Amino acid sequence: MTTTIGFIGAGNIGGTLARLAVAAGYDVVLSNSRGPETLVDLVTELGGSARPATPEQAAAEGDVVVVTIPLKAYRDVPVEPLRGKVVIDTNNYYPERDGHVAELDDESTTTSELLQAHLPESHVVKAFNNIFFEHLFSRARESGDPERSVLPIAGDDPGAKATVRDVMDRLGYDALDVGPLAEGWRYQRDTAAYAGLFVVDDDWAHPRQATRPLLEEKLATAQRYRDMA
Repeated sequence: MTTTIGFIGAGNIGGTLARLAVAAGYDVVLSNSRGPETLVDLVTELGGSARPATPEQAAAEGDVVVVTIPLKAYRDVPVEPLRGKVVIDTNNYYPERDGHVAELDDESTTTSELLQAHLPESHVVKAFNNIFFEHLFSRARESGDPERSVLPIAGDDPGAKATVRDVMDRLGYDALDVGPLAEGWRYQRDTAAYAGLFVVDDDWAHPRQATRPLLEEKLATAQRYRDMA
């Protein structure tokens, strides 16, 4: 049972997920590359269910661990304390920030497959990468709410995906299983199922609901564009 979520990275997405996690009753362990002392303000805001840590501590103490860092730093993710654990990967590839990665440029692999190769004994699931952090917070809804949105997940381990679906449910979202990690490209940057999925007429201030049919349509659009390339 997941009671504690560790965070390797506490930026926009990590901080937002931590807020949702605390509201859902989880304990959270937050870390970043700059040290626990830089997380005091966020931990104070989140209250007694949150504590600062190093990446190694967050990896060791989390029942599930969220990796939400710039892709260029994925090799810095600690391996040993994540053995056997479910790891949620929110990363996206931005060459202007991360530098060019040949395997991603030629589409012979995906961002989450790179992390999985770095963590060979962990169970990586790609999630929460295709939504703007402000929308991630504002669109969260309780289970059964007709306005609840659906987010895609991809992973190679069915049990790990079931765990992530449960976490997502408590955080306010339904999950659509897209398949193995190799299929994570369907909702990566610059695809129809990326963050613009929630936006109509460039109105980012009022995000729409991402329904299952809408998400499925956008995922199919990504496939059509790839087939035409």
